[in-house]
Amino acid sequence: MKTARVAYKGRVYEAVEKDGKLHLNDHRLISMDEVVWLPPVIPRTIFALGLNYADHAQELDFNAPSEPLVFLKGPNTLIGHQGQTKRPKDVDFMHYECELVVVIGKVARNVTSEEAYQYVKGYTIANDYAIRDYLENYYRPNLRVKNRDTCTPIGPWLVDAEDIKDPMNLTLRTYVNGELTQEGSTSQMIFSIPFLIEYLSSFMTLSPGDMILTGTPKGAVNTKIGDEVITEIEGIGRLLSTIVEDDGY
Repeated sequence: MKTARVAYKGRVYEAVEKDGKLHLNDHRLISMDEVVWLPPVIPRTIFALGLNYADHAQELDFNAPSEPLVFLKGPNTLIGHQGQTKRPKDVDFMHYECELVVVIGKVARNVTSEEAYQYVKGYTIANDYAIRDYLENYYRPNLRVKNRDTCTPIGPWLVDAEDIKDPMNLTLRTYVNGELTQEGSTSQMIFSIPFLIEYLSSFMTLSPGDMILTGTPKGAVNTKIGDEVITEIEGIGRLLSTIVEDDGY
């Protein structure tokens, strides 16, 4: 099942897709154009992976890491489907990153990779924009690169884990203004989903609502004001964001 969180007439609802429309949890059926899309999960801890695809590391002239490069993101970064991402006026290189997001469904502590999928609630899509101008070191991303307001669209759907037969074999694509600019597969991850859950839960407790953004394949392209960017993952959906100018940064 696919579920979403939306705002409609001043209230927040959970919704599912039905006949091309949204079926709200108060039983109303409305058009998808009538709502404001919200992140499909209220986040707790947000983990993100750097350089988790070898081809992406190579295109950046970095060696593939020998252990996960994990950093944290604040909830301020998240916006929903069809949202606007603000590009600072003074930057030269701001690129998208299509990423599969793993959502934890129950408390996980010292979980083995063999049992890791039992702790996954579902999957969604993130577009984790990065502002290359502020990058000091890919191994330690600057806070300004990955924690900026509006720079991580997520959604539109949370897809139940049991509906994704093989999350390690999904096609990822990004389109900028309708043109295909990025394509890869989750099979190319350096550190798999089970490995990451085992790794993280070995030294900290994972809780329901925690998210793991699992990295992006090669094909990161600069974006400009006015661009419409769609990040798509097989079986999960298509996430749209628009780049707008922000004079405040």
